[in-house]
Order: sequence, then structure tokens, then C-alpha cells
Amino acid sequence: MKTTVLSLGGSIVAPDKVDVSFLASFKKAVKDYLERNRDARLILTVGGGAPARIYQEAAREISPSLDSGELDWLGIRATHLNGALIRAVFGEYVENELITDPTGDFEFKGRILVAAGWKPGFSTDTDAVYLARKFGAKTVINLSNIKKVYTDDPKKNPDAKPLDHISWDDFIKMVGDTWTPGKNTPFDPIASKIAKEEKMSVICMDGRNIDNLIAALEARPFEGTTISL
Repeated sequence: MKTTVLSLGGSIVAPDKVDVSFLASFKKAVKDYLERNRDARLILTVGGGAPARIYQEAAREISPSLDSGELDWLGIRATHLNGALIRAVFGEYVENELITDPTGDFEFKGRILVAAGWKPGFSTDTDAVYLARKFGAKTVINLSNIKKVYTDDPKKNPDAKPLDHISWDDFIKMVGDTWTPGKNTPFDPIASKIAKEEKMSVICMDGRNIDNLIAALEARPFEGTTISL
């Protein structure tokens, strides 16, 4: 079966609280896609969103010297909460328990596999890449609250330009090669390094535009940025 990995950003699952309207629309669109494409299956890795941010900020305020590992674990636990929610939403298509170690010994059962955070040192983007490698997927679609990757941060630089395509080398130059808890980049630097080594493509797009996501899944024209060799 054709396997595609979706790295589902917590920023669209729970931007401040759970976005019920988005999740209902997302479920319907994914269900219709799977019914139309009987040879397709999906892996969904879920980020932490507001719960991760709120708890990490609280911990930093109370204990400013808290190490990055402890902060990462707070974010990871938030991904487990969001992951459990997504697994429940897609229950009829999911047979595995929530995956929290992408390198573990397990089979992909059903049509959808749901995963969340594993351990400190990277985000769930990296979990997505590990799962893509494990199950032979060559494309990861990164769903966040941005439409495209820009040449610079458009909030800080009005001259920043959106990109339709960027090479892994150029993207890694932009985002660096290190991870800090809560780091905000279009795609995790650690995940980027592994995806480059595995010759994967990553598509960054606004996950709230569900029709656009389905277009990408069905190899139709879409709006977003493709990162590849």
C-alpha cells in the first residue's frame, strides 16, 4: 500500500484549545480520501500545541534554570494527550495503540497509524521521519499554520519571499542543525538532517486548508513548499 506521513502540528490541533471544527472537517476529508484510495494508508504524528507551550512557559517562569530535557518531556507529554485525541477521532481506521517509540518493533495495522512524541532532543517532525523510513514512505507532509516556507521570518522581515521549492542544503542553512524545546521552525532541524540522508521530500503547507492537503495527497496541484534534494 502507498504510505504517506502527515506531521500534524499541535498548533492546528490545539492552537489555544482543541479546534473541534477543524478536527471534524479533517476527519471527514481523510475518511473520504481513504474511501476513494483503497491502496492508501496514512501515518499521523501529532505535536503538542497549546498544552505544550502553556506548561513549558509555566515551568520556565517558576524554575528558570530548568534543563532542556525536562522542558522537552513536558512537550512530549502534551503530544501524548493530543495523540490520544487523534487516535480516538479516527478510531475506526486505527488498530495500533498510540505509537510513542517510532523505532519499536511493531506492525502497521489498519489504515491509519497515530504517533506522538518519543524522547527529548527533537520534535514530532523527527518521529514522522523515523516512521516514514520504517514504512517506506518517501514523502512527509508537514501541516502547520503557515502556507509556505519563506526566505526569512515574514513577521520580522517584510522583504521575505515565499518559496515553492527549496533544497535540503539551503533549508538546513536557514534553520540550523540544533534543537531547543519549543523551537519554532517550519520543520525540525534534526528531522531535516535525517530526511535529507534518506532522500525524502517534505511538503510544508497550511494544514487548515484541508482541500489543499487532499490535493497534495492525490498528486494534484497544491499550495505549499517542497523541500527535497
